[in-house]
Amino acid sequence: MKILVVDDERDVQLLFQQRFRKEIKSGALHFVFAFSGEEAITTLNSMEQKAVLILSDINMPGMSGLDLLEQIRTNYEKPPPVVMMITAYGDEENRNSAKRLGADDFLTKPLDFKLLKDKLLNIV
Repeated sequence: MKILVVDDERDVQLLFQQRFRKEIKSGALHFVFAFSGEEAITTLNSMEQKAVLILSDINMPGMSGLDLLEQIRTNYEKPPPVVMMITAYGDEENRNSAKRLGADDFLTKPLDFKLLKDKLLNIV
């Protein structure tokens, strides 16, 4: 399964590669990284929407994760990717906005990678 991870913190890429080393090596999961909402849109377009799942941070400079979610739900109909929003802020306002815009799940930082791994492998 192809997963697009969107986060303005570049160290997230190394963290995911370490935590999912076995799943990446076996080919069960394939991660692509974008470091802004704008870059995520460009990446999605170049992938011809092959991302089955998108993990996006909410608070990013420029296009926020919520703005990205709105763009995805408006412009990417087939296949509709699963979108999980990730934020350091578990406040109700962000959670409600994400749900209203069509987020499939909502995770808070610091990420519980065991929980995330279970969720990802159950989608495959």
